[in-house]
Order: sequence, then structure tokens, then C-alpha cells
Amino acid sequence: MNLPGLDKDGSWLIPERLNMAAQCLGQSSGKTAIIDLTGPTRRDVSFAELSDMTDGLARALRARISPGDRVGVLLSQSPWCAAAHLAIWKIGAISVPLFKLFKRDALVSRVGDAGCAIVLTDSEGADMLDGLAEPWLAGRVGIDGDAVAFAETGPEDPAVLIYTSGTTGSPKGALHAHRVLTGHLPGVAMSHDHLGQAGDCLWTPADWAWIGGLFDVLMPGLALGVPVVAARMAKFSVEECVEVIAKGGVRNVFFPPTALRMLKAEEAKVPGLRSVASGGEPLGAEMLAWGRRAFGLDINEFYGQTECNMVASSCGIDFPARPGCIGKAVPGHDVAVIDAQGAPTDEEGDVAVRRGSASMMLRYWNRPDATAEKFRGDWLVTGDRGVWEGDYLRFVGREDDVITSAGYRIGPAEIEDCLLTHPDVATCGVIGKPDKLRTEIVKAYVVRRAGAEVTEEDLQNWVKERLASYSYPREIEFLEALPMTVTGKVIRKDLKARAKAEAAR
Repeated sequence: MNLPGLDKDGSWLIPERLNMAAQCLGQSSGKTAIIDLTGPTRRDVSFAELSDMTDGLARALRARISPGDRVGVLLSQSPWCAAAHLAIWKIGAISVPLFKLFKRDALVSRVGDAGCAIVLTDSEGADMLDGLAEPWLAGRVGIDGDAVAFAETGPEDPAVLIYTSGTTGSPKGALHAHRVLTGHLPGVAMSHDHLGQAGDCLWTPADWAWIGGLFDVLMPGLALGVPVVAARMAKFSVEECVEVIAKGGVRNVFFPPTALRMLKAEEAKVPGLRSVASGGEPLGAEMLAWGRRAFGLDINEFYGQTECNMVASSCGIDFPARPGCIGKAVPGHDVAVIDAQGAPTDEEGDVAVRRGSASMMLRYWNRPDATAEKFRGDWLVTGDRGVWEGDYLRFVGREDDVITSAGYRIGPAEIEDCLLTHPDVATCGVIGKPDKLRTEIVKAYVVRRAGAEVTEEDLQNWVKERLASYSYPREIEFLEALPMTVTGKVIRKDLKARAKAEAAR
């Protein structure tokens, strides 16, 4: 398959001089770059207008910022959010995406660790910063003036510092180079059944402060000339989601798994889409089957993490989806399952990516020890467990999530998928609870659908009838809500801590 960012032989097309801002602003000036739905009416922002906004910010920043300096971006989805990152890259500085739903401590840790003296934001963001850094109101710079030259950056020069969501410890800053956008292009194209077809238009409810919003949607869309919809959604709403898709003429959506579960819970139908991609957690057979009914197409799962993203993907028009698998390795990325010595294996092992992937981070910011621990020889170890099924990669679970019970190794994802097929289950999280007899037992924390009265025994029997007899949840606890990251992932470490405390009692 011919994919953007790659030569015909599958090698990376990366020039000696590379600046991501130039990549993203290279389309014809009159073409629509961003469809802005953040105001009362739809506004189509051309590449010429986006370039003028970028230059306005770049002119203002040059007086205070030097190449390599870190500049925060505290903005929701909007044309100014795109222009802020582009302006920072254009002058050779490093952008630091910040999330509007962060509380004070989260902002303090990231702004302080990155050393941001300036944060590009709006009036709401300025109030949130409250002295942490100097807020610059992005929308108030003039856009009339001379064009700013692109900094003479190369593919290995740092461009963006993205902090992890902190599911397995304190957030770490993954420092990426200007090649990171090129590294995303093949996987993004695959996950949207060859993105760039006539009429394509991208949107995600995921915030652009995360790698999924910024580099799975916004920047690839600009680089490939696919219009990107900007729509503020403080909290995901099925009704608002359907409205955005209709109003923006959206044809290609990246839905985080949480959003898909909410759409499924309301049995929403969303016609008119050409592709739906999802990543962050594996989807089960039931979710994939529902997707075919709701969208009339296969949901393409993709895989990656902040440190090295978009390295595996499904592509429904090229090969069929396989439930429980996260697709195939994306060309350009050498993905393997390796053993403890760092050798590729056909057995269950650690999912890893070989150095040379264009979307791989340079290093963790100010964390040399953590950087060293992330690698095993030439392999970046993701922290996930997997196994090959032919050329499909099956996700088993986080390395520290795999449950050891009576000698069996049990992946929580399969049990969660099974529980989610029950009509009375809204969402769930499965972990291993310490047990003197079995080492661990499988425990499930379940949120029922509104009005449902399903019992522990009902769900235990449901799993027993569908999975191996040893893997059913021996304990099920019903909760009103599960602990979630701001990106919508279940925080299993919080559930584990809860179960450990229970066991201790």
C-alpha cells in the first residue's frame, strides 16, 4: 500500500531540513484548513488565514523566545490552538501542550518541569495559570505584518514536549523531534482507510492537548490537506457529538473507547461517516459488531503511546479486523514481541518498537534514568504484553496488569470485553486482587447501566459461559463510577490499590 511519509520500499521520507510548521502550512492558500465550530456559527479557516495567525504569534514570540525554549499551549480545540503550536515550531522553539481540565497541581508539575516562562492561552487559561507562567492571550496578536521565516531545523531537533497521562506513575515529558509528524502519517492514513479521499474531513472529541488529538488528527489533517473540525466539548455528549458531525460535514472520526461506549449505551446511529478509528484501549468483538451496526463500517483500532505512537493499526479496506487484536504493524515501524533478553519471540512477551521509528521520542525530559529503563537494547519497550497471531498483534494487557491466578496468566482486557457484552453493563475494570491461595483472584469493578439490576452471580455466569472457567471474576463489586484519567482510560492502579486494601482487611 502507498502511504504518506514513506517511500515505495517502506523507508521513511525524511529530508535533512524539516520543520513541522512548514509541513502543516504547505497546502494552497485558499484551501480550508480548519472548520471552526467553537463560535455561534460555522467558520471555515483557510490555510492563508491560519498562516497569518501563525506569523502574528511568531513575530510576537521572537522577541522573547529563543530556539529550544519551551512555550506552553493552554487552549482548547480552536484555530488559535493550531496556530500556537505552529508558531512555536516555526521559530525553532518547543511547544508544551496543556489541558484545560487540569487542576492546579497538574499544571504546576508540567509547567514547572518543562520550564515554561510563557504560556499561549486565552482569558480562561490566564486565570488558571495564576502566576505559574506569563500568559499570552493568543487571539489578541495582530496578524498583519511580514511573514516569518521557518527556522532551519532538522528532523532530530526537538519540537514538542508531551506529558504522559500518568496511568503507571507520575507524568513524564516525552520530548519529540520534528520528524514525529512524519512518523504518524502512515498509521493515521491506515486507521482512516487511506485518509485523503475526496470529501474527507477529520474530527475527534479528544482534546488537542494529548498526542491522540494533536498528532492523530490535527497535524496530520493539516499536513495531508484534510480539513479538521475544531469543536469545544468540555464533557462528551452523544447529542452534541452527532450535532458536530452533521454541522462540520465530518467524514472521518477518531473516537476514544470511552466515547464509543457512551454512543453504544444510547444505541446512537451515526450515518455518513467514511472511517472511524479508535485507540487507547482494545475493543472487543461486541464493540466491533456494534460499530458495524451504528456506523455501517469497521472501526479501525490503532496502537501506540505518547513515547512512540501509531505503530500498529487496522485498515478495514485492506484487511479484516480481528477482535482482540490491534491490527498489524504499520509500515516504517519495526514492531516486535520480545522476551526478557530482548529477543523477538512467537510466545507472549513485551510489545516493543525498534529504534528508527520516526514517531519515537528523543528522550524523557530531565529523566535520563527513566529513558534508559524504557529501552531494552535497540527496542523501546511499551510496557504492554502481546502475542502475534500471524501478522496480527493481540494485546494481552499492561505488563503490570496481567493477572497471575493459580498458575494461569490472565489478561484483563478479554474479561472486560466479555463483561461489556452484557446488556446491563455500562463500563468495567478488571484487576488481580491479592489472594493467599491463588496468588491473585480476578476481581471486576462494574458500573451498571441506569436502571439495571444485574447481580454478581449473573455476571459471573455470563463470563463462565463465554471464557475459560479459570478466568471468571471471583469477586464483582458494583460502583457508581470508575477512576478515569483525563483521556478516558480506566486507572487500574487505583482499582488495584482498592483491592489490595480490601485483601489486607
